[in-house]
Amino acid sequence: MVSLQLFGHPFSSFTQKALIALYADGTDFEFRMLDPEHAENGAEFAAAWPIGKFPLLRDGERTIPETTPIIEHLQAHHRGANQWIPDGDLGREVRLLDRIFDAYVMSPMQRIVAEALRPVGSKDSYGLAQAHDLLGRAYDWLEQRLPDDGWLAGGAFSLVECAAAPSLFYADWVQQIGGARPKLAAYRARLLAHRAVARCVDEARPFRSYFPLGAPDRD
Repeated sequence: MVSLQLFGHPFSSFTQKALIALYADGTDFEFRMLDPEHAENGAEFAAAWPIGKFPLLRDGERTIPETTPIIEHLQAHHRGANQWIPDGDLGREVRLLDRIFDAYVMSPMQRIVAEALRPVGSKDSYGLAQAHDLLGRAYDWLEQRLPDDGWLAGGAFSLVECAAAPSLFYADWVQQIGGARPKLAAYRARLLAHRAVARCVDEARPFRSYFPLGAPDRD
């Protein structure tokens, strides 16, 4: 019996963050789809995590919410080929960059998407402008920090890339990185070419019609 179960949805950026770690390590797990067609999964998920944000990892009797703790748990208890969070100063750098992508790329991207879903009469143009501004500043900061090739922290594929791949994949849909940020555009392309990331992108293709701003054809 498989001890690991991941509750989530393939089109969810944070679900993809956890899936990248699982796929890259080749970890055996069961995916518990959260959608109307799998009501039993939704009921179990809601009982285990009333906050209702996915993904959620179940490991036997333990439940682990939130993507970074999920990946930390995988490293500690289901170690694969990748060291997601190194020791020492490099580990602190990885944790910082993970927060940068979650808070300053993923979050404003989701704010922009959420704004598109707001009904007429409740639009927040100020909040939308703030989200676009934050995303642009995050792009510029990353452009200055990125290497010409390889991965962002110490050269190894790490927790940073688990966060960066879905963040930049969807963020570029709502606010293009553009030609003025060639390092960031190249980094995004490298991420999408990684086998674990490419698998997530392919598994999410059937759900692209859900994207309220229209999914581009380029990816």
